[in-house]
Amino acid sequence: MTEFLSALGHQPFLQTALLAGLLASIGTGVVGSLVVVKRITFLAGGIAHSVLGGIGAALYFGLDPLLGALAAAVLSALLIGWVRLAWQAQEDTLIGALWAIGMAVGVLFVAKTPGYAGDLMTYLFGNILLVPQRELWLMGALDALLLIVIGLYYRQLLAVCFDEELARLRGVNVTFYYLLLLVLVAVTVVLLIQVVGLILVIALLTLPAAIAGHYVKSVGRMMAVATAIGALLTSLGLALSYEPDLPVGPTIILLAGFVYLASAIASRLIARRRTRATLHPDPADGESP
Repeated sequence: MTEFLSALGHQPFLQTALLAGLLASIGTGVVGSLVVVKRITFLAGGIAHSVLGGIGAALYFGLDPLLGALAAAVLSALLIGWVRLAWQAQEDTLIGALWAIGMAVGVLFVAKTPGYAGDLMTYLFGNILLVPQRELWLMGALDALLLIVIGLYYRQLLAVCFDEELARLRGVNVTFYYLLLLVLVAVTVVLLIQVVGLILVIALLTLPAAIAGHYVKSVGRMMAVATAIGALLTSLGLALSYEPDLPVGPTIILLAGFVYLASAIASRLIARRRTRATLHPDPADGESP
């Protein structure tokens, strides 16, 4: 840890990596909370893994891979949303098929890219240490977009997350806001690709929000706490992986997984203790001094 803090002061790539993690944490906290509340982790997984097709196509045609990822993510979100709304009886199978097709298309494009000698593992598992400074601007712009959209349509998105039927009865355009939610997930996936890659993106998208959900009930507070937890996990994961030269993405996810398990056990024990205290109150508590 001491070596990391010392290097952080004079290594620009570490400063860029730290800032990238902090920017990604905003999407993790804000959109991840909606994913956890709505329980659409599987749909988010389908969006995330379909992104590889856009990355591969962008590389093949000489375009920015992140822009290809963004286009593929949004397209996948709309397609998966339509599948969920129109084909609920076969939802899991169709989303699984889109998931596999997106990855297969991406691998084929990467394999046929002329002269391409890059490492596919970078896109699958991420490499926050290789994030160029120019992409921080894109990440910042995507964060700003997420915050603006959620700020404008916060109540409608919450209504769709908690009870679609009630929202429809109240005049909310459920289809539009549901698809908007999936597009927000798509944008967040692109943010997180740089940090942990396609394979691990769902863990970072959901674990900080799930940890926050153990201790707060308000969705707004959940978003704030999850953002702080995401920032802490990405920063600490970067620091812990530096000295032993470990892959940063898997280190962050392992750390997040351990924290989640510890939090789940602790919250369960606290809940049991409260239940026991309610059912069997201590007689001494009712005595007057």
